[in-house]
Amino acid sequence: MAEVVIVGSVDAAGEVAADAIEQLVLRKPRAVLGLATGSTPLTTWRALAARNLDLSEVRGFALDEYVGLPAGHPESYRSVITREVVEPLGLTPSLVRVPADDGPIETAGVDYEAAIEEAGGIDLQILGIGRTGHIGFNEPGSSFASLTRMKTLTEQTRRDNARFFDSPEQVPLHCITQGLGTIMRARHLVLLAFGEAKASALAGAVEGPLTASLPGSVIQLHPQVTVIVDEAAASELVYADYYRYAWKNRLAWEQI
Repeated sequence: MAEVVIVGSVDAAGEVAADAIEQLVLRKPRAVLGLATGSTPLTTWRALAARNLDLSEVRGFALDEYVGLPAGHPESYRSVITREVVEPLGLTPSLVRVPADDGPIETAGVDYEAAIEEAGGIDLQILGIGRTGHIGFNEPGSSFASLTRMKTLTEQTRRDNARFFDSPEQVPLHCITQGLGTIMRARHLVLLAFGEAKASALAGAVEGPLTASLPGSVIQLHPQVTVIVDEAAASELVYADYYRYAWKNRLAWEQI
């Protein structure tokens, strides 16, 4: 069972996630982080930036990237990662990778997998979850064994991401994303979810049946998962009271 942490606000969630990253970096300065974009992890990055840690040796691998946006587009995930993560946290730009940022798109998946392996694997992967239950851009039907590859985005995902663009039509149709198999190789998964709109997908991922129809449910197979949610996102969790009880009574030596 995943460790589920239910907090009162998105800022409190960011502090808990930042605690996990800080604990990792203090014991392993050259840690490898899996970086998510979007609004969900913003409080995590802000909380981490406020701690003034030396993260200059940390390596980073973004979860995914749009295909078809021109270089330097403000909503490309390379731009977003640079703006919201690399610069505020003081990461070394050359140590942060985004899918398809080096070499032809046709071999980008294989190249990215090789780069992650060469770095020693991802120590801690930050995740969000979409309303379709996707993690990364692994839409419903994605294989649990899938590796980094091209995907076609669902209309729901494109509508959800339209808020970042001038119009829904500008949201790319294709992406390249770490696969579910890639994500599952990370040593620690930290999944964040906020708001009532995520409640159904979150409950399915944590407590529902294991199914490719809800890709996020694959986290049930991982040995170290921390799920950090606000009260609204937790509203459909059957065992919410137990999760609160377990978090309140965790042992002093237990790390996140």
